[in-house]
Amino acid sequence: MNWLEVHIDTNHEGLEATEAFLSGLGIDGVVVDDETEFHTFLEENRQSWDYVDEDLLKKESGVSRITFYLEENEAGFARLGEVRIALEEFRRTHSGCGTLLMTMESLKEEDWAYGWQKYYKPLNIGSRLLVIPQWEKDSVSPGDRVPLILDPGLSFGTGSHATTRLCLEALEQAVKPGDTVLDLGCGSGILSIAALKLGAASATAVDIDANCVNVAYENAALNGVGRDRYTVLSGDVLGDEGLVSSLGGNYDIVTANIVADVILGLAPMARQFLKPRGLFLCSGIIDDRATEVADGLRRCGWAILESHEDGGWFAFVCR
Repeated sequence: MNWLEVHIDTNHEGLEATEAFLSGLGIDGVVVDDETEFHTFLEENRQSWDYVDEDLLKKESGVSRITFYLEENEAGFARLGEVRIALEEFRRTHSGCGTLLMTMESLKEEDWAYGWQKYYKPLNIGSRLLVIPQWEKDSVSPGDRVPLILDPGLSFGTGSHATTRLCLEALEQAVKPGDTVLDLGCGSGILSIAALKLGAASATAVDIDANCVNVAYENAALNGVGRDRYTVLSGDVLGDEGLVSSLGGNYDIVTANIVADVILGLAPMARQFLKPRGLFLCSGIIDDRATEVADGLRRCGWAILESHEDGGWFAFVCR
């Protein structure tokens, strides 16, 4: 299988907005190259050279880049078309985000694997979790941390994005042995599988993208989690009453690491899934919408117990 490596050029100031734009289209597994990191690298390693090539400086100046991957097939090109159309509108309304030029390369399977894997390394989360890429599971010792082994697949969460880290850290504090968890917008399954590894008795995960079902089940298997404790479903919780009914209720924790608009849509209905005094953990909220989302949650009767920020993204722990 071949892959499309898609780049969108922006600038340092436009990185967060462009990431949020892609996340709203369901593309969360991105690689970020920030121009400021290049200049920091130069400063920190000044002793290693006498001069830096002027052409290289000009190439890197003012340009940051976001990269993501799509399968080179009919579905991948359809998704690419969606991004291209949406990007035109985004460009018109975000003049401060640089050129927003989108370019593309075609990669063979082995080239894609290297292109992704070189960016995805073991990652400590909070005080207990260690997220380990599937291809490094035999070479990494978790020590006293709880190992969470993941193969992120095409474009699903890995824990490296600030929103996922925030939710994982909140889960680490919230999950108690025997808890039941519902993960809305599960992607790779990282949150619900982490909850099980942290002591939850069972978890149910849902995503609007049908591809997530197999990805999440495969990641669960990598962690020794069977279908007797873990259920993954596909569908739109906001529009499918049958799905909502099948999910039931009485969960101890509901997680939603999605985007602001979806969290606002879930706010009036999430309580029906919870036990009395259950927790609603929501993340994926960019800073310029944090107040709007917080106000929307409170209007729906939620008390925000904790608010956490990382890199311009917010997460709320609600009851």
